[in-house]
Amino acid sequence: MKPRITIGNDASGQPIDFDIAELLATRLLVQGNSGSGKSHLLRRLLEQSARLVQQVVIDPEGDFVSLADRFGHVVIDGSAYSPAEIEALARRIREHRASVVLALEGLEVEQQIRCAAQFLTALFDAPREHWYPALVVVDEAQMFAPAAAGEMAEDTRRLTLSAMTNLMCRGRKRGLAGIVATQRLAKLAKNVAAEASNFLMGRTFLDIDMVRAADLLGMERRQAERIRELERGHFLALGPAISRRPVAVRIGPVETGAQVRSEGLLAMPETAPADMADLLTRDLADEVREPARPPSPPPAPPVDAVVDRIARTDIAPAAPSADDQPAGSSPAERIDAIIAALAQSEDAAFQSSSAQYQSFLARCRQERVIGPMPDIRAFRRRFAIAAAGLDRIDGRMRDRILSLAAGLDDDLLAPFLVLAMDAQAGGAPVDEGRIGRAYGSHSPGRIRRLLDHLERQGLIVIREEFGGGRSVLVPGLDTATTD
Repeated sequence: MKPRITIGNDASGQPIDFDIAELLATRLLVQGNSGSGKSHLLRRLLEQSARLVQQVVIDPEGDFVSLADRFGHVVIDGSAYSPAEIEALARRIREHRASVVLALEGLEVEQQIRCAAQFLTALFDAPREHWYPALVVVDEAQMFAPAAAGEMAEDTRRLTLSAMTNLMCRGRKRGLAGIVATQRLAKLAKNVAAEASNFLMGRTFLDIDMVRAADLLGMERRQAERIRELERGHFLALGPAISRRPVAVRIGPVETGAQVRSEGLLAMPETAPADMADLLTRDLADEVREPARPPSPPPAPPVDAVVDRIARTDIAPAAPSADDQPAGSSPAERIDAIIAALAQSEDAAFQSSSAQYQSFLARCRQERVIGPMPDIRAFRRRFAIAAAGLDRIDGRMRDRILSLAAGLDDDLLAPFLVLAMDAQAGGAPVDEGRIGRAYGSHSPGRIRRLLDHLERQGLIVIREEFGGGRSVLVPGLDTATTD
């Protein structure tokens, strides 16, 4: 079952869903003028997917720090740490799969841009073994990926454009799925906007922005007026993770809220003019001589404390109690069942190992499985055994096959186990589709190269036949497979 969330409803009241797995592969662009409901939309998306995938939020205005209270996000105050500490925190975030909010409201604009750029670059440069799937949400993206040079220094502009381009253009292979939100499409760098395949377009008034939005949605330019007439909280949605045709969606409610701020009209004070004048001028000279100073802010928590909190987040922030554990089977048996179900899923077969592992952890949370979880290396081995069907044969033969596979690289284990299974079953023809599924590839050429590589390693022997077929023998087993 694909992980999906409901973002809102269409005009008829039908729910509009997001396919989170597809969103991770295809990225998202959100556009709308101030007051159109962008922050509400992002909050809804983050809340609904918080239990499914790691989230990293670049928050220049402090709008999303309240996610920490309800969903366990770690809030990092960008003004409290040095550039080197920010980069170290980013590396730890990828390592421990922590969901975080990088709050930048305490910095000047150019400092916000440099801090976010160094943070994103460190996320992007994480070691390969930490390339877990993560949503990276960048609010006010026109600040961090400007279409034209502004008042910021040129080196800052190059730094931030490089970071944002890496996120949107090359981040997918590293597990990073960019979600960028902007008030003005015309102010957002085109090479950043162009990499998104999903779009949510809110109310906008300027012709240049309406035309660009209509082009992205595949609408005729005369239909662009529809974008100007959208109400607050209403968006036009399009993309492989949402809908293949533009659909109007009203964003659903949220559980957390931004900091309280005054919006709309308030009753005017009823103070008499003379009293108001007195309030404005009373002790004015004293205030000028001795300006009131706000109390000093509390010292920032040390980096070690924040790192320790990040390290604890992958113990499932909202884990259920033992009393909530469904009865009927032990945690180890339920973990085996989840791995077996994933191994038979077409969606998981061609995912990266880190994506498969993330899906496994999400399923365990959804099914409230309590108990020690296998690490990613143990998971990959158990996934390969389940995918090959090794659990369906007698113990002696299974142990014999596993002994032959001892020391084999993780990416070669699953296809070798499939070959060995077919060989012990009596030489049934090799199913290249099954080998490719175990290897995570549809390419016949890659499958042939895989067989050649296994033969060079001495794990199999390929025998050409006059009829054009080939026999694949597994040394140590008595039978062969033919193709």
